[in-house]
Amino acid sequence: MLVAMTAMLVSVAELSNILSVLAVLICFCGMVLFIMRNMTVFWLQGEELMFGGSVHPSAAQPRIPQMKMMKVHIPFTFKLQETSKSSYSEVQYTVSSQVAYTLQAFWGVSIRELHLFLWRPWNAINAAAQHDILLSGHYQQKGPCIRESSHGEKLMKMSLPDPALDLGTPPRLCYPLVIFLIRDNPATLHPDETVALINVVHIKDAVCTLPTSILAQYLKQANGQLSCLKQLYLATGNPLTYEDESPKDRALLLDSVWNHSGEQLCVVCQYFPLSRALLPCRHTCICASCFSKLDTCPMCRSPIKSYFCIRTEEYLPESTNSTPSKPEPITQWLQDRLTDFLGFHRLDFYKDVNLVKE
Repeated sequence: MLVAMTAMLVSVAELSNILSVLAVLICFCGMVLFIMRNMTVFWLQGEELMFGGSVHPSAAQPRIPQMKMMKVHIPFTFKLQETSKSSYSEVQYTVSSQVAYTLQAFWGVSIRELHLFLWRPWNAINAAAQHDILLSGHYQQKGPCIRESSHGEKLMKMSLPDPALDLGTPPRLCYPLVIFLIRDNPATLHPDETVALINVVHIKDAVCTLPTSILAQYLKQANGQLSCLKQLYLATGNPLTYEDESPKDRALLLDSVWNHSGEQLCVVCQYFPLSRALLPCRHTCICASCFSKLDTCPMCRSPIKSYFCIRTEEYLPESTNSTPSKPEPITQWLQDRLTDFLGFHRLDFYKDVNLVKE
């Protein structure tokens, strides 16, 4: 009897030892699982600090968004000529148009009333133009009203009828000169067609000594959409550049780099044609391949917030457009094996993180 009880106590002692060992092993495995999971998070957030490696910018930083642009045909062009000699007594400019149009000029236009007027529906603006009451009561003097058919670049001149123009002191509440180019017979046009080009011109005088220049150009479409045209800084000689840049703008223009097909090349690799305009600096200087490696403009070093394409990018190989999948880190593999061994439910942590990122 005593021998049986002794054997039973020994068996219980051995079993308790085994349970203790199992408890220790379970705690150890749980601790390892916890460490592995936190290492995985740290791998995502601070791989450079923990493992001494480098993370590719495209994987560590959010993708720079693309601005969706709509292609709009502009039948008009308006450019100032000899801006250094322009004055109220004579303003020289060139106009070209692919359609019949009406040119109407106004001196001393109220800034506030002009912008309120431009946001009106196109039908209201067209009716005002037809009845010759554009900006009625909101300008100091009326300039010429010229009707023309389509033509190439044509040099025109304009002068202030009465020198008594009161623009006030800066900051002024009036624009010196506003010129409308309005398309004739726009009733049958597509809603996206351009129906008017509005040019705001500053003229240098003794009070405001800024150089004579085009302050803004607004595009009006038949559907009522109003857009402000912005210059793109391209290489000298490109057809999209302006001829009336200020000296500061000329300093931002790029050197011409062309390939045998007459395409302007990327300023970084000088191999692929440039195809992307960077925002907000508006430098058009790089290709899609080099864009993926940059987060600042290579010309002015300003941060790239977004971009848009000025041409198709079929020149890139397919492998460049596809993003290689990130290999599974060793910590994730160890964590999955340990989770399976303990019989726990596996959480696809990387998938969830990617979904959050998207």
